[in-house]
Amino acid sequence: MQEKPYGISVLIITLNEERNIARAIESVLSFADEIIIVDAESTDSTKSIATGYEKVQFIVRPWEGYSSTKNYLHSLANYSYLFSLDADEAPDCEMQNAIIVEKKQGLKGVYEVNRLTNYCGSWIRHSGWYPDIKKRLFPCGSAHWDGAIVHEELVFDKEYEVIRLGGHLEHYSYYSFEDHQARADKYSLLTAKKFYERGKKAGVLKPYLSGCMRFISMYLVKLGFLDGKMGFWIAWISAKSNVLKYKELRRLNKGA
Repeated sequence: MQEKPYGISVLIITLNEERNIARAIESVLSFADEIIIVDAESTDSTKSIATGYEKVQFIVRPWEGYSSTKNYLHSLANYSYLFSLDADEAPDCEMQNAIIVEKKQGLKGVYEVNRLTNYCGSWIRHSGWYPDIKKRLFPCGSAHWDGAIVHEELVFDKEYEVIRLGGHLEHYSYYSFEDHQARADKYSLLTAKKFYERGKKAGVLKPYLSGCMRFISMYLVKLGFLDGKMGFWIAWISAKSNVLKYKELRRLNKGA
């Protein structure tokens, strides 16, 4: 296989991201040699916004899951390093400069970032959401994403040094409580399906005990109360979705 030229390919997945995509693209222009977007058949103006940027290559492809789509993106990259970015994320100025410095000095190893979440207009620094360390910049051909349904994980050769980049990867996660509830429920149903396929079971009290423990963990143990009103809603919605997850697992097992 021919060695890829030195540089950074930024890889993004989109589905109806007209609210976020311009911010994501503009946050990586200073260090990206190319930006490749695989779009899961958006029906909004995501495509028209994204294709207005010269560095962007935009590909529409039916949705096949997070890991499958991210690994497909890897196959499209033309440069030696990959930066995996969600459409609702953006490296802040400090992180952009840190990547530029590393790129000039010679990229090496796997780079991790600290993600800081903006929740309904507030930055969340507790509730188990911070610090939120993610591995996002890595050599092409030496890593892949694993996880068939949800919560994909980057798998890479352990001989690589892991380096923490300065700054924050800003994550504009939810614009409303309703948005959070809908997405949390979506992931809970996907996780229930994953558990079911692994043969896991749940007793009659499991949904409620799990929900209570989730609330206590996020709001009290992980200091969510220091995030004020937002900390309460994060814990409450997360607890409700935990209840849903195990109720769905029980339903799946009863129907088996």
